[in-house]
Amino acid sequence: MCERDPGGVLRCRTNEGGFRHHGDVPTRIIGRTPRSSALSAARRARELEVLGDDAEVDVLVVGGGITGVGIALDAAARGLRTVLVERHDLAHGTSRFSSKLVHGGLRYLASRQIGIARESAVERHILLTRTAPHLTRALAQVVPLYDPGALGRGAYIGFGYELGDGLRRAVRTPGRVLPPPGLIGPEATRGLAPSIRHEQLRGGVRGWDGQLIDDARLVVAVARTAAGHGASILTRVEAVSVTGRGARLNDLVSGETLGVQARAVVNATGVWAGELDPDVRLRPSRGTHLVVSTARLGGSDVSLTVPIPGSSSRFVFTLPALHGRTYIGLTDVPVDGPVPDVAHASDDEVDQLLDVVNTVLEKPLTRGDVLATYAGLRPLLAAEDDDETSDLSRRHAILESEAGVLSVVGGKLTTYRRMAEDAVDAVIRRDPSFPSHPSPTGTLPLVGAWPRRRLGEIAAAPRLVRRYGAEAPYVARLAAGPAAAHGVTAQELEWGVRAEGALSIDDLLDRRTRLGLVPADAAESRDAATAAFARAGVDPIDV
Repeated sequence: MCERDPGGVLRCRTNEGGFRHHGDVPTRIIGRTPRSSALSAARRARELEVLGDDAEVDVLVVGGGITGVGIALDAAARGLRTVLVERHDLAHGTSRFSSKLVHGGLRYLASRQIGIARESAVERHILLTRTAPHLTRALAQVVPLYDPGALGRGAYIGFGYELGDGLRRAVRTPGRVLPPPGLIGPEATRGLAPSIRHEQLRGGVRGWDGQLIDDARLVVAVARTAAGHGASILTRVEAVSVTGRGARLNDLVSGETLGVQARAVVNATGVWAGELDPDVRLRPSRGTHLVVSTARLGGSDVSLTVPIPGSSSRFVFTLPALHGRTYIGLTDVPVDGPVPDVAHASDDEVDQLLDVVNTVLEKPLTRGDVLATYAGLRPLLAAEDDDETSDLSRRHAILESEAGVLSVVGGKLTTYRRMAEDAVDAVIRRDPSFPSHPSPTGTLPLVGAWPRRRLGEIAAAPRLVRRYGAEAPYVARLAAGPAAAHGVTAQELEWGVRAEGALSIDDLLDRRTRLGLVPADAAESRDAATAAFARAGVDPIDV
């Protein structure tokens, strides 16, 4: 639970067990942690002071994306003293620029990567049913079928979805969580996707996959859960130099430097892994998305799934998202040269996505409908030959440098937990003095976790429940103040400062609320974000 201490600091714990009453509804908090899970500027300062110079820890993790925070949680949950440093903010890089899908592995079946497909299905099951039911949902994927060739195309795509559903059944994800796929008629297809053209429409195929409410929120939830198990999560701290036994760190807020000794150092910086370990060979791939108004697609809450001409296994998706927005993605473009802090879409990618999705729309989208774009870089392992990045394996790997640094590369968002487990297993194998406890994260709920069928019991507005789960009532109890764009409340903004580690205005808008995706929304919300810092008694940093 969350309450203010005598100094006015909001301290959050979810380890009370028992029942807590939100209004008149008894609810059981299942996302419990042994310590406070709240991240704040004050906690960051305290933990940096305790860390001091030449401190020794068990595991130092470099990188605050989904892979890094997953490793920090796994290590801390096994009892290892863990410190994570990130030179920007949580989810600053690739982890906030995904399609927000909890992918069950259908695409990997098509390329005969059976092991990765099953691993994806297992990890999707864990997220949907155990660790983050409050941050995930089932998303219908609708493929419209047009003549000529509707019958054969429907049979082929339907067979693929049936194979994917076989994976769902194999890992025992209930049908009430992810329904089975099936054919639907023209009227049902138009009802689910009102913006599609009607001429020659013969029906559709409806499949299902998992979707995150937001990928950055998952990163923050994992980071906070790690903090609740004792990990120090230190943003705006750069690893200037790294060896297998420690690092020299620079606090980018104060300018101070400090040395940290570590029994293991894990490089979880994704596409930037080569900056810490020159031996790592990656072939980054850029995945671009467009941001449009959901109203422009008829208010559809499904993923309109459009085959890319000339490909039997690649699609462009529409993905309903927060704030009345829909994302359209995604591309797979090799990236050469220096890796930027933030990737940007090319004009060719924008045109490609519009061209494909417009093949099924009654009223084609234009450049004027594109409110914004975003792009993320996949840290794909380089192959020996010159394969296209779309053909490279999404398998992850743990690589050890000559200096003894372990680098975690490859993989994807859905399988972050398994990647983290494998990384900590590798740490433990190298040092027999570490406790050899198995990873508990397969059954460890994240902060705010709540049984899916009981989310309606939480006495808070549905929009807050979707974003905060069991913590929604505590968010709602914060003081009133100016709201941001699209109904984002003052309480949500203040929670981002008090409990979720936002240090700057951009942290709040770009990653805690995602209002920063559309420049007009960000401009409208800056005053409200500034007021939230003032209510929390914190001065935002300039970035």
